[in-house]
Amino acid sequence: MTTALIRRRFLQRVHLLLTLPLLTIVLPLSPLQAQPLVDKNEPEQIRIGFQKSAVNLVVLKQRNTLERRFKNSKIVWLEFPAGPQLLEALSAGSLDFGLTGDSPPVFAQAANKDLLYVGAEPPKPESSALLVQPASAIKTLADLKGKRIALQKGSSAHFLLVQAVKKAGLAWSDIQPIYLAPADARAAFERGSVDAWAIWDPYYGAAELSFKPRILSTGRGLSNNNSFYLAARSFAANYPGTVLNLLDELTKADRYVQQNRKEVAQLIADVSGLNLATVHLFLSRRANPSPTTVISPAMVADQQRVADSFKEIGLIPRAIKVADIVWSPRNAPLAQQ
Repeated sequence: MTTALIRRRFLQRVHLLLTLPLLTIVLPLSPLQAQPLVDKNEPEQIRIGFQKSAVNLVVLKQRNTLERRFKNSKIVWLEFPAGPQLLEALSAGSLDFGLTGDSPPVFAQAANKDLLYVGAEPPKPESSALLVQPASAIKTLADLKGKRIALQKGSSAHFLLVQAVKKAGLAWSDIQPIYLAPADARAAFERGSVDAWAIWDPYYGAAELSFKPRILSTGRGLSNNNSFYLAARSFAANYPGTVLNLLDELTKADRYVQQNRKEVAQLIADVSGLNLATVHLFLSRRANPSPTTVISPAMVADQQRVADSFKEIGLIPRAIKVADIVWSPRNAPLAQQ
């Protein structure tokens, strides 16, 4: 054996010995990272709050998907007219999981409600709007000064209006907010008791097709109109695997929506009482696709801007840090930045 060959083999053995410690550190981590998060026990029941706009939840409900996935849990469905009412039920212990817009969690956190952000859908800025009557003298956002504007307090429409007022160069005190639930707000708008209406889909789409109001502005350039899934803190702590499985089923439901638009539109019409034209309209304004993910840093920053805007004009009693109630489960898929 030549001296050169002996030297080469010696160096190869040294290289192998030097890399072995690294392999013993790195390799064992891979199986752990790949393991799904599984609960020791499934919850006895999963109480889910939804609204007519919660497309993916409605699909899961109507197709009995969760009943098949969580065979040892009783699935309970409860409908709400808007996010503030849903989160009130969640914080009171009457719900485990539900979907709202961007503003309700801010008001809930500021009121010390015990809940967590656990998931989110992509932004839908075109799914909310400020409406005025066709013949209204209101032509620009600045024309809202002194006007009576209907909205659900603490809803995504609330932040939309806050941003519209700010963009117009007005103070919040320059307008007259009239706090009404969506059905009452529509009635007030139709009879002329208010000058404008801040609203989201499907109420927005139903009004648009029914009596053709003029759209003063959508959320585009004002609000991302993010949608968030929230859970009771105790539920997320005790059943993290169940929460991740719920997010997984919601993403699968979205794929089903994208691939079966006509069927899904009819399904939503049947459960909501909305006509098909309205359902097709508000479905068209959703992001395509709309996967459900845990909350990304970008989403936290966006939501913090919502909270800061409400605090700046005194609509919530204290400053809050959104990140304090954002769930961070092990092995959860992160949203795209």
